[in-house]
Amino acid sequence: MEGLHNLKPEKVIKAFQRAGWTVRGQHGSHVQLTKGGNPNILSIPVHKGRPIKKGLLLNQIKKAVLTIEEFLSYYK
Repeated sequence: MEGLHNLKPEKVIKAFQRAGWTVRGQHGSHVQLTKGGNPNILSIPVHKGRPIKKGLLLNQIKKAVLTIEEFLSYYK
């Protein structure tokens, strides 16, 4: 889990899009993503200059039914 530190929110959103998720919209400072066949909604906070916290990212990866390795391959 070394690679989950200090990831930029914009790149995290792009990684989920590469995994088949689409941006549903933005509610405040949180971008929401959906995917057909998955009932979950991913909510990624986008605060300027602040990375995504590891615990939140692990939760979103789990909701997206991805492994950490799969997510990191989409992130790069």
